[in-house]
Amino acid sequence: MNNSILLRSAFLFLLGFIFSVHLATAQDQQERKVIQLSGIILNADSTDAVAGVNVYVPKKGRGTSSGRFGYFSMPVLEGDSVVFSFIGLKRQTFKVPETVENDRISLILTMEVDEIALAEIEVMPYPTEEEFKQAVIAMNVVDPMSISRANMSPEMLLRWAESMPASGGENFRYFQQGQVLQNQDLYGPRPLRLLDPFAWSQFIRSIKRGDLKKRD
Repeated sequence: MNNSILLRSAFLFLLGFIFSVHLATAQDQQERKVIQLSGIILNADSTDAVAGVNVYVPKKGRGTSSGRFGYFSMPVLEGDSVVFSFIGLKRQTFKVPETVENDRISLILTMEVDEIALAEIEVMPYPTEEEFKQAVIAMNVVDPMSISRANMSPEMLLRWAESMPASGGENFRYFQQGQVLQNQDLYGPRPLRLLDPFAWSQFIRSIKRGDLKKRD
């Protein structure tokens, strides 16, 4: 009988304690005024806006991030600690005043670069210096001038010229020739070059000059 009374008393005490804590928390939330915190986040070295900065109240589950132009806006309570964090920048904390006359707070926050100094590291692909020296001596170094001479040879330049696509001027000239032929086709058949005396005269002159021999 005494044990049941003790258990009931302990249960009622625990229930009353939980209710009082919940009531105190609710009263604290009601007494603290909601403030709309907004502002712009800039880089300390310039006036460039910083986008994607995490803005949050720890352990409260409230947060946001700065937009494209560094602007942010979120509701907070009086006395909250707002944290601003971004990779590569120093974390900052803003403490909301306990009593705020207005229901809005505007900030212009500048964040500095978080520089981390690392010790000098020497990277060697060989375990010892002696092996490195032997590998350097055994290297087969090709003279860069011989490579450039081979690339500038007439045979190589001719091969590159043959494989190169037509330039803009050549494409335009071919286009103009096609337009002329289309206009000629509208008014009759194309002229036969074998019956053109001017073409025959040009052909005879080219033979006398030896143009065909030069091409061979």
